[in-house]
Amino acid sequence: MTAAAQPRVLIIGAGMSGLLMGIRLLQSGNTNFRIFEKAPKAGGTWRENTYPNLACDVFAVAYTYSFEPNPDWNYRFARGDEIQKYFERCERKYGLAPFISYSTAVTEARWEKDHWEILTASGERDRGDVLVSAAGALHHPNYPDIPGLREFAGPCFHTARWDHTVDLRGKRVGVIGTGSTASQVVPGIVDKVAEVHLFQRTPQWVMPTPDRKVSQAERARRHRFPWLLRLQHRLGLFLMEIFSRGVLGNRLLLRYLEAGCRANLRAIRDPELRRKLTPDYPAACKRLVISEDFAAAIQRDNAHLVTERIERIEPGGVRTGDGHLHELDVLVLATGFAPYKLDFEVIGAGGRRLAERMAGSPLMYRTVGVPGFPNYFVLFGPYSPIGNMSIIENSEVQANYVLQCIELIGRGVLRSMNPREDVALALKEDMRRQIRNTVWAGGCNSWYLDGNGEAVVYPFQYAHFRRELRAPLLADFETT
Repeated sequence: MTAAAQPRVLIIGAGMSGLLMGIRLLQSGNTNFRIFEKAPKAGGTWRENTYPNLACDVFAVAYTYSFEPNPDWNYRFARGDEIQKYFERCERKYGLAPFISYSTAVTEARWEKDHWEILTASGERDRGDVLVSAAGALHHPNYPDIPGLREFAGPCFHTARWDHTVDLRGKRVGVIGTGSTASQVVPGIVDKVAEVHLFQRTPQWVMPTPDRKVSQAERARRHRFPWLLRLQHRLGLFLMEIFSRGVLGNRLLLRYLEAGCRANLRAIRDPELRRKLTPDYPAACKRLVISEDFAAAIQRDNAHLVTERIERIEPGGVRTGDGHLHELDVLVLATGFAPYKLDFEVIGAGGRRLAERMAGSPLMYRTVGVPGFPNYFVLFGPYSPIGNMSIIENSEVQANYVLQCIELIGRGVLRSMNPREDVALALKEDMRRQIRNTVWAGGCNSWYLDGNGEAVVYPFQYAHFRRELRAPLLADFETT
């Protein structure tokens, strides 16, 4: 791409997707871009989350950019700190630092006839031809609406805002929530605390996929034989794709997944505890929890599973519906995130506001565009999750598509492209019909659901996702 044909690209977020978009632009020859990051360093969710025992639930060999494999993972499921270091290393290797404005929060992005204008919290303005939102899906902590939450006398914090100044040794710790985060936190602290009380609203299906430390000899082989690491990367993605086929309607695979989860439950010796931990909805209706050590941790003598409804928080602890006060020194909120929430306003053509477009049930075009918002693209937004697939792989497909659109603008084929609303509505209806054939029609409540109770996930096979985003179909757009 020549210097004269470099559309100005504004990217919001320097997490996995934002870094990826920047790398792809540099690889295409476009140096006319800027990444806005409100935090002082890159990393996204792996920067925000630092809680004990944090790990990724995707095989480490598959959780990398395809063009930047990592031979130095220490575990089969990479720990959070080494994932953060991986993205920081990618930022340095690909020379992204000069293009990133750190500690620069965007407050507004507005489409002005033929370009985007950005306003930051400091009052700075910038303008570009293309706007890419890489703000992430799981970014804003979800704080539970429990009476008295602010009255708790001891330290109280969300897992995404872990307070490392609090010494948990010998403390009575309460953990609210039983999703993927809690399943990692409880094993991570149970050996240190006097007691851990896990407050469960809904039991989770837990798949005990074995983890292991990667030997130095294996890491050396990966360095010596790069083809081996590439093969492991493809194999990891293939296994995740097979898993996704189960949640997307393959009943045989789904039965296999549930059988593995039920085998894990049989490891719970106490029949009453096992009953409390057994879900009443299909496996993978919520995102499946991957943990080989949760079952052992919750059976420790100092671990207590609480299934009574929380009535209120008091200065001394958590009072449940049976009137019992669970006395605590520290309270941890493992209550997830408000998905796809943006902390900046996006205003499209004709003054249309993105928040209104996303309210209730979001309307997206092929997971990357929004009708009424020309030259606006989203990486890993609504409808992007595909089962338990690696979000890096999903984002690479999306980023390559967005890059093609940018190149069309750069070549002068068009100046703006706005997804047609009728096309987006037809595609959404196709997804609604297909979701009926997936496990997400199982009736459970999860972060996948939008304001109307519909699953905001991609209901087709991964191959279909790749085909949809292979190349832009200009007939699907209003162009100028």
